Amino acid sequence: METTTIKVGGMSCGGCVKSVTGVLMALDGVAKAEVSLEQKQAVVEFDATKATRDQLKAVIEDAGFEAA
Repeated sequence: METTTIKVGGMSCGGCVKSVTGVLMALDGVAKAEVSLEQKQAVVEFDATKATRDQLKAVIEDAGFEAA
């Protein structure tokens, strides 16, 4: 398992946090996603053989947020 921190822009409420958490957890290989509105980031634990950091960023962006 690998852990990565992704900066997430565009979140303004708890609903945004739930949306980002949901799209990350739906991705195959993601074991844990802790999304923080205050820190504007997502800390994601994932299986690098099933998902990549770029894929994590892509699902966040597809949900309407900025990922870096």
